[in-house]
Parts: sequence; C-alpha cells; structure tokens
Amino acid sequence: MDAKPEDLSNSLKEIEEKINSFSSILEKFGLDIITKMGQTNLKITQLTDIVEDLNKSTIEIKGLKPQLSNVILNQKLVEDELSLIKSLIINITAPPAKRNELKNTIVRDESATGTKDLIINQLNDLKIQLENNNNDPQTVKTILEQIKEEIYEFTGGHRMLYEISQIITRLDSAGSLNDLMDEENPSSVTIKNQLIENITFWINKLMIKS
Repeated sequence: MDAKPEDLSNSLKEIEEKINSFSSILEKFGLDIITKMGQTNLKITQLTDIVEDLNKSTIEIKGLKPQLSNVILNQKLVEDELSLIKSLIINITAPPAKRNELKNTIVRDESATGTKDLIINQLNDLKIQLENNNNDPQTVKTILEQIKEEIYEFTGGHRMLYEISQIITRLDSAGSLNDLMDEENPSSVTIKNQLIENITFWINKLMIKS
C-alpha cells in the first residue's frame, strides 16, 4: 500500500529533526574537543615557560659557582694569613726568655738540623712523585698538610705556610693536579707545575734557615 503524502512528509520531517539533532551533538562535541585542545596547548605552553625559566636559573646558578669558590678561597686565605701574622707577632714581641719557652714547646725530639733535613727530604720526595705523574689531589693535600705542620714547628711562622695553604685550598676543589691553579684564568699554570715550582723555592728558603 503506497504511503500517503502526509505520512511521507512527516517521516521526512522526523528524519530532518534527527539529522539536525545529531548535527547539534556533533557540533557540541567538536567544540568540546577544540576547547580541551586549547586548554591542553595552554598547559603545554605554561610548562614550557616553566622549564625555560628553570634552565635559565640553573645556568645562572652554575655561573655563580666560580664566584662562590673565589669567596670561599679568599676567606680561607685571609684566615691563614691572619694565623701566620699572629704567629709572627708572637715570636717578634715575646721577650727572649718567653720566646725560647715558646720554641721549646713545639720542638720535636730531633735536632733543628734534623727537622730541617726531614722537611727537605719530604719536599723532594713529593716533587719526585709529582714528576712521576701522581695526580691525586687528596694524596698530595695530605702530604702538604703534614709538611706545613712541620714547617710551622721548625720556623714558628713563615711566608711558606701561607703559600702552602693557598695550594691546599685549591686542592680541595680540584679534580686533578692538571687543573689550572686559577680556574678563571686560562693562562694560569697547572696546580702541579705551580707546586713543583714552589717546592724548589721552599727548599731554598729552608736551606738558609737556621
């Protein structure tokens, strides 16, 4: 039986309404997707900005490291210099009797000559180790600290103590003796070369020290 024109019209109208409704749903769904994508892109942009800020902060902090190292180094050098000046003042200003008393409190069992020879031998041994490529900063630091103590006991205070302290402080942050003595100066000599040069100078100073 053929459909009546009215029924056909109603069917077409229902189909159109359903199509319109479906189109509306698709449109809303599309808008939701676009909105979510926009929010996601915003979040990604914000995170990217945060990462860039963190990278900049990291670079700035790394840039401050040499300056902070210099501050620590200079502080230690000042402390060592003050300690040296104090010991020199005590030796200079103390009365002769008191000066002898102070000297007697730090003298080892060996004679002064024996102590001097011991220090010179230790310096020569260290120089040989350096020339034979001993590149361990901590090993050298331990040897220098012992030599520094013995020089102080032998001299009661000397410029050498300050120079040794400078190198010991540099060894604290060194990865190798082939590192530059001055990290910020590309033309600076290596710690090893500086130390070998100083050892020769220290031995000469000790040779003329009574």
